[in-house]
Amino acid sequence: MRTITATLSVTLDGVVQGLGRPDEDTRGGFTHGGWGGQYHDRVMSQEMGRSMARPTDMLFGRRTWEDFIGAWAGRTDGNPFTTYMNAATKYVVSRNLKDVDAWQNSILLSGEAVETVAGLKAGAGKDLSVIGSVSLVRSLHAAGLIDRYQLLIHPLTLGSGTRLFEGPAPLTEFELTGSVPTTTGVIIARYARR
Repeated sequence: MRTITATLSVTLDGVVQGLGRPDEDTRGGFTHGGWGGQYHDRVMSQEMGRSMARPTDMLFGRRTWEDFIGAWAGRTDGNPFTTYMNAATKYVVSRNLKDVDAWQNSILLSGEAVETVAGLKAGAGKDLSVIGSVSLVRSLHAAGLIDRYQLLIHPLTLGSGTRLFEGPAPLTEFELTGSVPTTTGVIIARYARR
């Protein structure tokens, strides 16, 4: 059986929307896009590199997969993260996509997310990692399918935006397995399901 690790950047008030660019995700009139850029540092790069050291397959919701195509697909910049992203097998959970030919090594998982991912998780293969894809993460969390979280907790509040958990999340206990502070005040916290 595979494990699933979700990696998300989050503000102190739980916002996960629009970390990277001002135009990344403006749903709901969100105007704070790009809030995470000022917090990137060498420590964060090293820790994210450490997370990528063990090869995993990736799991995406449709919106995040489409956004990542623009950022990573076809790049040849020598960045280890680019190499990792393009080489990984990418499972894309979607009811609307017809094909996933736009990015190499992508496989479409049609149907209901919880059912298709549960089947994938139960099979043999590399562990699975989810970056972003908060709607998918919420569904998988509610079904008890998320085994680990890697949260990059940023030292700011935004007051609006999509939050990691909107409304009540099912009671689930996690234990802290490690944490690393960055030079910019971000805490990289790793949790495993008890």
